[in-house]
Amino acid sequence: MSGRSLAILGAGGHARVVADCAEQAGWSGIVFFDGSDLPPPPGPWPLVGTPADLMARLAEFDGVIVGIGDNAERLDRHRRLSEAGARMVGLIHPRASVSPHAEVGEGSVVLAGACVGVGARLGQAVIVNTNATIEHDDDLADGVHVSSGAVLAGGVRVGERGWIGAGAVVRPGVVLGRDVRVGAGAAVVAPVADGLTVVGVPARRLDH
Repeated sequence: MSGRSLAILGAGGHARVVADCAEQAGWSGIVFFDGSDLPPPPGPWPLVGTPADLMARLAEFDGVIVGIGDNAERLDRHRRLSEAGARMVGLIHPRASVSPHAEVGEGSVVLAGACVGVGARLGQAVIVNTNATIEHDDDLADGVHVSSGAVLAGGVRVGERGWIGAGAVVRPGVVLGRDVRVGAGAAVVAPVADGLTVVGVPARRLDH
């Protein structure tokens, strides 16, 4: 990837993590586009425009990725950019371990220390955060985020926009529905239906 330019939509904390991963993976000319009123982010990567500016400049970049932590917004932005003809790319940190027999979708990022096992499938705009483990034959739908240190044992399925909190563990073969949220440190031993939040050991539904 040396010498290739990358545009990142977003300029917050996760965007900076994505930029750092991209730089270590050999990308250069890394810039941010963001529409917030916050001051420019610290670090060596400049904020050069708004999301509308990026849409007008897609042809200038060898790759584009969305660096937004919110699952729904990240997936929506990814899809809109893809439909507009952006060259959406995935990123794998050089210190991540990804099986050559795993699939990593466009717009997904696998960060340092993460492990993605044989037969695993990551959809589009997925985040596998630092030191997370995605075991053999796991299936992560579009927009999923597996937080730092979480472990998904073999054969787990996670629906669109699912979020697995830091340090959580999911038992082999468990199915998690769309928009499920798993609290940090939880142990999930049974299926979780769409839209539910579960916490604790063993994980139980959180009633609001």
